[in-house]
Amino acid sequence: MTTANIHSQKILILDFGSQYTQLIARRVRELGVYCEIWDYAVDEQLFWEFDPQGVIFSGSPESANHDESPRPPEFIYAAGKPILGICYGMQTMAEHFSGKVEASSKSEFGFAQVDVIAPNKLLDGIEDRVNEKAAPQLDVWMSHGDKVTEVPPGFSLIAQTESAPIAAMCDESRNFYGIQFHPEVTHTIQGQRILERFCHGICGCESLWTAANIIEDAIATVRAKVGTDKVLLGLSGGVDSSVVAALLHKAIGDQLTCVFVDNGLLRLHEGDQVMSMFAKNMGVRVIRADAEERFLSRLAGVDEPEQKRKIIGNTFIDVFDEEATKLKDVNWLAQGTIYPDVIESAGSKTGKAHVIKSHHNVGGLPDDMKMELVEPLRELFKDEVRKIGLELGLPYDMVYRHPFPGPGLGVRVLGEVKKEYCDILRQADAIFMEELHRADVYNTVSQAFAVFLPVKSVGVVGDARRYSYVITLRAVETIDFMTARWARLDPELLERLSNRIMNEIADVSRVAYDISSKPPATIEWE
Repeated sequence: MTTANIHSQKILILDFGSQYTQLIARRVRELGVYCEIWDYAVDEQLFWEFDPQGVIFSGSPESANHDESPRPPEFIYAAGKPILGICYGMQTMAEHFSGKVEASSKSEFGFAQVDVIAPNKLLDGIEDRVNEKAAPQLDVWMSHGDKVTEVPPGFSLIAQTESAPIAAMCDESRNFYGIQFHPEVTHTIQGQRILERFCHGICGCESLWTAANIIEDAIATVRAKVGTDKVLLGLSGGVDSSVVAALLHKAIGDQLTCVFVDNGLLRLHEGDQVMSMFAKNMGVRVIRADAEERFLSRLAGVDEPEQKRKIIGNTFIDVFDEEATKLKDVNWLAQGTIYPDVIESAGSKTGKAHVIKSHHNVGGLPDDMKMELVEPLRELFKDEVRKIGLELGLPYDMVYRHPFPGPGLGVRVLGEVKKEYCDILRQADAIFMEELHRADVYNTVSQAFAVFLPVKSVGVVGDARRYSYVITLRAVETIDFMTARWARLDPELLERLSNRIMNEIADVSRVAYDISSKPPATIEWE
């Protein structure tokens, strides 16, 4: 057990609008160092209250040499903290200290080779190879249209590429470093070592941010916060709510009550699996609300996707409210809010998050239920939630299950949702998952699922014609779910899937495979 404060040594990441900012934070967390993402226009008092060991400036789509360009406040440079500027972060640092930034005649987007030309604390001993001049060389990822063309006074040039003669610079007397490339992406081979050098070597942070320490800290925090009060959690069976349930059960035991709303739109046997895992095996108090009939009756005749989502969301609130009001003396409502939700809701100028997006709250609770929120995952990224789930003893297959939409099968049955359609889809989806596991490719695709198409197609079974429904299979590969590539599954696997689905489900006469990438298509069909 640790007695150290796991938040005591930390890095502050100032966000200038880069698409990679959250990736920087995840990489720092992987080093065992706590960090937070704040808006670049950070409040000075909040900065000193946070008191980080070092600061990282993110990239940005902006140009650093414009008068209206986003810039960190002056006090950041005078704070005596090590600073690492990445891409735009290096450029804004150069501009601040009277260097020069100009549009590049040749933009760099993609792979580049950087030559390290001067000794420095950030890059010394880190290399992919040595070049013909026996200088260290790094394989990196560039993504910039502007470049630093003049090193500021007091700074030294430490690395260069063919098209960016100033690819890295530093003022070692103040521990200020700027690099034009992106160490946070995996294409920069030594990127994690560079971030490790900054966080551990230059900033002096220890690796206190580990799964075991996070759990210990969260348990202590929850116990101090709720005392002997009762806590209510809406358990969906998804990763976030499952980890919250396991964590709170470990922290407060019988003070926790979970309400599991079975909406009839879950995967095959999923409701029973949730009850078996939490109620039977872990001893968590779970109330199962069997509301399939209510959900399906409200969805009858509705085929518009957004309307379906709203009906499902509102019905969930109604059922949850009814179950919650039956409980007496519940003071706290637990939620699976995670750090990306907090970042999206952060105050734009304060750099401190205060409001969580409304769709992350259960919402709609009766006025006489005056409950306060407890959110034990609000500092964690999804990958960290999974790691502590494993540490808490949850099964790997549950923790690393593919994403499942909140409305469930309600948006995987196209058009009107009927029990008959859901039952067919459940069986097809279960066969898909079973075969992916058997072929050992489930964990190599990012998301896979079946879709029910409410159209009929002619098939032949023996000597008879069959006029039945169509199932489409969807599997994608992605890093961030913002873009996705359709998964190139083995044709023999696809053939086996098609045969099994049509042979085992009498109501399916045709199976298709979706080869649409995102964009232009979305991952889910609705």
